Formats: sequence, C-alpha cells, structure tokens
Amino acid sequence: MAQSVNVPQPHGSEKTQRENAEHGFVASAALTKNLQGVLVDFIALSLTAKQAHWNIVGPNFRDLHLNLDEVVSIARAGSDTMAERMRALHASPDGRPAVVAEQTRLPEFPEGEITTHDAIDHMVKTVETTVATMRNCHDEVDSADPTTADLFHEYIGQLEQQAWFISAETRTPQ
Repeated sequence: MAQSVNVPQPHGSEKTQRENAEHGFVASAALTKNLQGVLVDFIALSLTAKQAHWNIVGPNFRDLHLNLDEVVSIARAGSDTMAERMRALHASPDGRPAVVAEQTRLPEFPEGEITTHDAIDHMVKTVETTVATMRNCHDEVDSADPTTADLFHEYIGQLEQQAWFISAETRTPQ
C-alpha cells in the first residue's frame, strides 16, 4: 500500500529564529569573518593535500603519501571544529566550493603528476599559509573570544608539526 507523505509548509532551507535555549555569546561580524577565513583555508588544505596524495610520484612516495593523509585528517577535523564553533556562536559557516575557491588564501596546487620533492615544497607552503591565516587573526579573535583562540592553538601546533615532518624529507643537516 502506497502512502503519501505530507511535507508541512514552509519547508526547505529557511532562516529560523534562535531557539529559546540559546542565549549565549553571539559572534561579531569581525569574529565571523575571521572564522570564515580559517574555515575556507582548512577546507582548501584538505582538498590540496588529497590532490597531492593522489598525484605524487618519486622517492619516498609511500612516506609522503601516508603523511599527506595525516594532513587531510587534521584539516577535515579543523574545518568541522571551526564550522561548529561558528554555529555555536550563531554565525553561518559557508563551505560551498565556489566560496572556498574565492576566499581561500592557499596557493594553487599543480595539475597532474608531481614529484615528491616538488609536492613537499608546495605542501609546506600550503600548510604554512593555513597557519598564517590563524596567526594573522589570532589576536583579534583572542580579544573577542578566547575560547576560539584556544581552538586555534591546537590546530596551529598540529599543522606546524606536519610542516616540519614534511619538510624534513628534503632538508639536509646544517
């Protein structure tokens, strides 16, 4: 027996009023903008690291291949953390592909196969740019919301460690 489902009106994506239970801190426009900038860089970092992961060739392939997945995991967790923090502060994260492409500060990753050496150089710059986004707005975020700045600290530490891991592949002792 076929049953119909009645969808109540209105339906779909519409703005709703804040729930009565939500009386907490509300992000300012500046805090929202800073979090959005960090969010899009995390999303772009995740995509860039996967692009590298799929297309690297050359010496130390397997080590770099696996290390890039660690970067992807950190970036995906970071993007989710930042987006959920925005929602907790009554801001709307925007991770749509066109928005990420327009707003990210990360350098473009080359198309096609890339040597491990070139990928290392590119990924270190990409990770460092993501960190720079957080460091550049850290003080403003910290003065508006120290809790969000604490989240930045965790990801800055993880990403700086990854930049060190990746760059060590091509460094020589001094």
